[in-house]
Amino acid sequence: MTLPRIVSREEWRAAREELLVGEKAATRARDALNADRRRLPMVEIDKEYVFEGGDGKATLLDLFEGRHQLVVYHFMFAPEWDAGCRSCSAFVDQIGHLAHLRARGTEFAVVSRAPYTKLLPFKARMGWTLPWYSSYCNDFNHDFQASLEGDEDGELFERPGVSCFLRDRERIFHTYSTYERGLDGLGSTTSFLDLTALGRQEEWEEPKGRASTLGAPAGSERIRYHDEYED
Repeated sequence: MTLPRIVSREEWRAAREELLVGEKAATRARDALNADRRRLPMVEIDKEYVFEGGDGKATLLDLFEGRHQLVVYHFMFAPEWDAGCRSCSAFVDQIGHLAHLRARGTEFAVVSRAPYTKLLPFKARMGWTLPWYSSYCNDFNHDFQASLEGDEDGELFERPGVSCFLRDRERIFHTYSTYERGLDGLGSTTSFLDLTALGRQEEWEEPKGRASTLGAPAGSERIRYHDEYED
């Protein structure tokens, strides 16, 4: 195994400060990229999708749970599989308490093509409490390119992804999707918010005018212990 060089504290500090210049440049570049993402146009969803979840049938609007935004994780679990994808499971394992997303008017849900009768026991095995829905009877995964046609037989193959949606009363809009390596670095509250049209809802974010969309203080001012939020 090749390990880092051993140096004095002074040499390490100098090297660390040099690296910090690049890290700050990367942070500024990421902020600019996130702003460009928030400037993307959006597409209205006029197709009716019916999912199955813990409370029975649910529409795409139901998945918002009354909130302004929805982040969907496309979890690889084909109807013929007996268990969910290991990599997708590791991804879901790292997701923290959803209260911090919900405090910014953003809901999170997992969607897979497998029937709910397969999702439920696997969800219990993993010890997850986050919302998980089956799209077994609709084209949601195909329409949002999480299930793609493969060989000549027309069979679908799965890929992991995230899709973001914005709600304006009863109207739903698709704002963003990313797949596979686009998921690198995701899992935290802020990383998911950075994919959405409203972002972290901070005053410093571009474009201006979205921090007060929910009629509440800017994003960071809303942070509480997760058991202190009023749902």
